Amino acid sequence: MADFQIQSGDWNELQHDAQFIRRSVFVQEQNISEDDEWDDQDPISLHFVVYDQNQAIATARLLENHSIGRVAVLKQYRGKSIGQLLMQHIIQVAAEQKREFLKLSAQVYATGFYENLGFTVEGDQYLDCGIPHIDMSMSLNR
Repeated sequence: MADFQIQSGDWNELQHDAQFIRRSVFVQEQNISEDDEWDDQDPISLHFVVYDQNQAIATARLLENHSIGRVAVLKQYRGKSIGQLLMQHIIQVAAEQKREFLKLSAQVYATGFYENLGFTVEGDQYLDCGIPHIDMSMSLNR
């Protein structure tokens, strides 16, 4: 397996690489509008980017309200456990920050992925940008 590196930092540090991945996955693949993709949470979130050598291949962000969002892996890197590696890293960082819980809004097709990481479904499905989503959460009290 390749030796992937995960970098965390603020929007100023990781914006270029995070935008590249999110634009590829959300805007181009999933047809989410640029207006819906970029919001006021980016400048105040902790961002994560996974690198294969010097190539940015996956990203996510952790918001102040304990929500993980904008989890994206470039198409050619899916199925290689990179999303799992990234999420486990974010969960570890959140635990180190003494956060009591994490939450996210999952695209419904990815529910099993998040359940395997320890998240549980909460509530009913809803549409976000025309894509079925469901809320999920995880307690970090261990």
